[in-house]
Amino acid sequence: MIASSFRDCQAWRAEGLHLSTSSNEACKLYDAILNQYVKWRSDETMGGFEGCISAIKAADPNFVMGHVISTGLELVGTGSSTRLNERLASDVRRTVELANSQDITPREKLHVKAMELFSHGNFPKACNVWEDILVDHPTDILALKFAHDGYFYMGAQTPMRDSVARVLPYWKPHIPLSSYLKGMYSFGLLETRFYDQAEKVAMEGLALTPDDAWAVHAVAHVYDMTAEVDKGLKFMEGREKDWQVSDVLASHNYWHWALYFIEKGQYEAALQVFDSQVGLRCKATGSMLDTVDACSMLYRLEMEGVSVKNRWKELLQVTLPHTDDHVTLFNDLHFLMVALGAKETGTSQRLLEGLQELAKEPADNQQHQLAGALGVPMCQAMMEYNQGNYSRSVELLYPLRYRMVGVGGSDAQRDIFSQLLIHAAMKSENTHHQKLGRCLLVEREAVRPNSALTDRLMQRTLALHD
Repeated sequence: MIASSFRDCQAWRAEGLHLSTSSNEACKLYDAILNQYVKWRSDETMGGFEGCISAIKAADPNFVMGHVISTGLELVGTGSSTRLNERLASDVRRTVELANSQDITPREKLHVKAMELFSHGNFPKACNVWEDILVDHPTDILALKFAHDGYFYMGAQTPMRDSVARVLPYWKPHIPLSSYLKGMYSFGLLETRFYDQAEKVAMEGLALTPDDAWAVHAVAHVYDMTAEVDKGLKFMEGREKDWQVSDVLASHNYWHWALYFIEKGQYEAALQVFDSQVGLRCKATGSMLDTVDACSMLYRLEMEGVSVKNRWKELLQVTLPHTDDHVTLFNDLHFLMVALGAKETGTSQRLLEGLQELAKEPADNQQHQLAGALGVPMCQAMMEYNQGNYSRSVELLYPLRYRMVGVGGSDAQRDIFSQLLIHAAMKSENTHHQKLGRCLLVEREAVRPNSALTDRLMQRTLALHD
């Protein structure tokens, strides 16, 4: 039997979030899966996500919200495409059929609709439907979390912040998981540059729930964006015991820790974090979040002139099976880093051509609609840089710099593309590009004062061209 603390049919009804099933076990398992999703942590006492998902299907095979949460989680993981994965596509169809054949609540119908839209890559409409749910049911944390993820994949920073702000007043301290909204709200605040407020809100969350890994992660972002590296290192180290138990997010938090080392120019320390945590976890889980972190870390180190040796080849084993997925542009750009790093020209070409093909007839897929104007030229810029065609790389990247937010991810994650543009400009033969590189560094210094990385690059560019 599942822990009594999880909510049964009656408890969900009392919260105004009725679930259409007569199985108390199914309701509790739904709560158990929800808890793991919000806490970024597999509860091994219940067999983790997988165990709970199998159990919920056994408890009530026709429980619509059981299907919504299990299939929805696989979709927002972005590790598989319904275009290529027939099993996943059929899970989506089955959920829709179940919903149409039963008398379920309007809220549950909207959940099914949002999941189906998301499965087609229509992220904006899916988020609109989740927001519709939240207007009437502001404490539906599944709608809130799915919307949060959807906005993240679109780089929709302001909606991500406001989505949480709108529901906060309805969340009373006695409602399960209420403290976790602090970390979510903090993340939206920092992505819209309210760094002081973001830090304050995240710390309030951590005072209530010290092991909230997402709130820890928000603070890690603040120290990264403000280049307060020593503060960041001290913070991550001091709370490591609290956040490393959140297995779903632990690798990402270690990645943030390593970024501080890269910022300081302590490359050996960064590689040690890669080898002992980020790279290892990525190979173990294959999760997209862990994978893109591993890709970007090696790419950052290489841009800084560090040899990462055979690590690209090992990482290629993880990314290669996803070459044709094209679920998000963000993932594609990171898979390309590995193909280029491992000198797999055929794979790089296949990735680019696949994206070009999908850009021709994107249908409702928001990422494919963006591919032609954003994803493809960004991929091309990386390929040109890789071949030493730095001026061409600048010509492709520079016009896109204020639109790159559209590939999704966070400011900290997308900073890799800003760095790429600076490196390309510095290495370009074109003197106008070289001056541009300096301008970009001056601009970077204004936003992030006291950044050791910016200082290093400025010294390098002066040494190159004086």
